[in-house]
Amino acid sequence: MSFVDGAAFSAAIDWLGHGLWHFSWWQIVLYTLATTHVTIVAVTVFLHRAQAHRALDLHPIPAHFFRFWLWLGTGMVTKQWVAIHRKHHAKCETPDDPHSPQTRGLDAVLWRGAELYRAEVKNEETLRKFGHGTPDDWVERHLYSRYTWQGVGLMLLLDLALFGAIGAAVWAVQMVWIPFWAAGVVNGVGHFWGYRNFESPDASTNLVPWGLVIGGEELHNNHHTYPTAAKFAVKPYEFDLGWCYIWLLQRLGWATVKKVPPRLRFGAVRPVADEKTLEALIANRYEVMARYARSMRREFERLQPDASLRTVRRWLHRDIEKLPAAALPQLAKARAAHPALDQMLTMREELRQLWLSTTHTRAQLTAELQAWCRRAEDSGIAALRDFALRLRAVRA
Repeated sequence: MSFVDGAAFSAAIDWLGHGLWHFSWWQIVLYTLATTHVTIVAVTVFLHRAQAHRALDLHPIPAHFFRFWLWLGTGMVTKQWVAIHRKHHAKCETPDDPHSPQTRGLDAVLWRGAELYRAEVKNEETLRKFGHGTPDDWVERHLYSRYTWQGVGLMLLLDLALFGAIGAAVWAVQMVWIPFWAAGVVNGVGHFWGYRNFESPDASTNLVPWGLVIGGEELHNNHHTYPTAAKFAVKPYEFDLGWCYIWLLQRLGWATVKKVPPRLRFGAVRPVADEKTLEALIANRYEVMARYARSMRREFERLQPDASLRTVRRWLHRDIEKLPAAALPQLAKARAAHPALDQMLTMREELRQLWLSTTHTRAQLTAELQAWCRRAEDSGIAALRDFALRLRAVRA
């Protein structure tokens, strides 16, 4: 009897030390990174792009796999995640935004993003208003939504069985991966620090040009500019790993992409801007304004501004209502010192009003665009003239 007890004790000690797989430390690390990466892919492809924004349709096979994996790896309910994310876009950077660092502070979102998520989950109005169109089948109602903690509990048992005591550490990393990278870094830092390709109507930023660690979610400004696009990379030097997985699913016949970011195309210069020019301008307004900002910066450099005014360069692409109060005096000084810069900034706002106007007819907007192009070409400012000519060549 003692021999049996001793053998059982030895087996238990061996299991605690090595688990069933007897993996080395680097194999355990590799397993942990692989499983957390699958979770990232499930969040960005299924929850974010397919469910929240309807940017693509997924075949039932990958859709059900992602749902099951998210139940195991996060315990998140699809309807809840989607509703909170849609509300974030609808109420972005306002007090009603569930997780904006602009209103709640960066520390709160970065380190307590999961708490903000759990608090918003309790808001029935959010779920009712923004959670429509999410899975509502038998398995969702009777398993994934009903037994949320049992999924992550099953993952804990699996990790312990495979790796022994160290499996608890593996599980802990799996559990904090999404709260930190998605709820914290993307929702927090992605609205606070980084570079912006486009002047989207919020504070979103791109963290880095290469979306590898968070599956493309690093390109957050691009996403907020084109929220219903399945692809987040828009510049030649940007990389969206999530899009690679979507491309692969397309090749397998398991995904149908509905929309990608618009591409600004050019043809022959039209004699005058017409309704097709207007259509192309509005469809590509963010890219058009980004190009206009580059034209202003080149003109600003050509003017050789005083050293005290050179900091103004960083604000030339911003909408006037989004400029920090501290920048306004410097900008006013630069505009007074350089009439050409002042005219370009004035005409930038006039151009922006073409798609902000809600009362003018299509014909009126086309006439206003034609008048804008004439003023730009007659301004005597080379950057404005060249931009207007280029604008008359845009195609939708």
